Amino acid sequence: MTSTGRRPAPLNALVSAQMSRMPRVSTRPELLIRRELHRRGMRYRVNHKLLPGRPDIAFTRAKIAVFIDGCFWHMCPSHGTFPKNNSAWWLAKLQRNVQRDREKDDQLRALGWTVTHFWEHEDPVDVADSVEALWHRKRETPERGTRSPRHV
Repeated sequence: MTSTGRRPAPLNALVSAQMSRMPRVSTRPELLIRRELHRRGMRYRVNHKLLPGRPDIAFTRAKIAVFIDGCFWHMCPSHGTFPKNNSAWWLAKLQRNVQRDREKDDQLRALGWTVTHFWEHEDPVDVADSVEALWHRKRETPERGTRSPRHV
């Protein structure tokens, strides 16, 4: 952060304009994964407003929250990069993003949700395979204190 706590002035107006146009929701990786899940017959909520962190994909009955993390914004160990200009400010901002991710994960888990994260560079079919497998496991294992309809 700067001494005033404000965002530093951009050194390059073109880069600043490009960054401001980056989508926050419904990114290309999210859309590809959602399409693949939908093709498999799986139905979900998108950016569920009532849940902490507004998961990119939420399976409400199975209580599964899926986040598709951007390599830059969430500090991917394989593909994450740091801007050279205003690097101290960017490092603090990106570290805060990761910290906020962990906080919202804890909040969701406290509500009984299973939280899973994938990187934007992961293959959409592989991500859908993982999500579908988790969904099937959650559907087959009744929560504590509830009775499965098969055993009633």
